[in-house]
Amino acid sequence: MICEAILKINPSAVVSVSGTDIDNCVIEWLEGTTPISKADIKTKINETKYQRDRAIAYKELKEQFDLLYHDMVADKGDKTGEWFKHIKAVKDANPKP
Repeated sequence: MICEAILKINPSAVVSVSGTDIDNCVIEWLEGTTPISKADIKTKINETKYQRDRAIAYKELKEQFDLLYHDMVADKGDKTGEWFKHIKAVKDANPKP
């Protein structure tokens, strides 16, 4: 996850990472890559984690469209509908950092 975060910040970075915990790992910046602070890497890891967790928690699009259809038929195209409740529950369980 550390390398993934580094590459999201700088796609051309060349690094060697020893360890999996950002606070205790050793990052070797290679081929003239400008170092990125561990704080910035940690921020990107948190962003990536919440996005991944949300993506897993959301129902598939075909299921979401079915929820929307049934909400519209039931005249619940607002915050009382099942689709809205599902999306809100996922966002509440996985808040944006």
